[in-house]
Amino acid sequence: MDRTRTTDGVPVPPWRKSRRQPQPKRQLSQDLIVEAGLLILDAEGFDALSMRRVAQELDTGPASLYAHVANKEELLELIYDRVLGELRLPERDPSRWKEQLRAYCLEVHRVLCRHSDVARAALASIPTGPNSLRAGEFVYGLLIEAGMDPREASLVMDRLSLYLIGDAYEGSLHLARMRASGMSDPREYFERFSGQIATYYRALPASTFPHLHRHIDELIADDGENRFLYGLELMLDGLESRMPGA
Repeated sequence: MDRTRTTDGVPVPPWRKSRRQPQPKRQLSQDLIVEAGLLILDAEGFDALSMRRVAQELDTGPASLYAHVANKEELLELIYDRVLGELRLPERDPSRWKEQLRAYCLEVHRVLCRHSDVARAALASIPTGPNSLRAGEFVYGLLIEAGMDPREASLVMDRLSLYLIGDAYEGSLHLARMRASGMSDPREYFERFSGQIATYYRALPASTFPHLHRHIDELIADDGENRFLYGLELMLDGLESRMPGA
């Protein structure tokens, strides 16, 4: 519709304000609430997420959300499961279990780094959503089909998940600190953080802390990505030594 003219074709005077048609609201649903919650989590951080904030984002009242989501805890579980839906999982091949498990861990790391604050919702969470169960079935099935005892495989899956989530959780804490400091560049933030640690350690009395004092450059040499990869290889190598026939 041409809003510069009236219905009979006469031009609208330039001093007259045009009337905007109100945009229709999207039908409220659980998916829409989860989508809004994830957007807030990514843009504003874990502490900013609340049912009231989600309602504000959707231009509705908080009470209307509870017909679809019981509370914030359930919302966080749903958001976490939505994030795990981004995982790209191959067909299981137990003959290549170590390679596939490494690829899986790197994929989880990639996804959680994209939504780092969601890791704070994942701790102590039991997989119940469809995407969480899909990921759990992939890892558990891969280990069992490679010959591992189911009970031991369950322990491996538990400890591996804790490593992946814990690494992302640490990243989310640094992200919160970065936001609080007013900084926006992660590299600048970590250089400043490492610099403060180095300055403090160099001020330690060398007679009491000789190794920390002398080797501070080595202590801060590797970034978070290198540390994650090193820890992952330690776990995979240890796991390989416990496989039947190792």
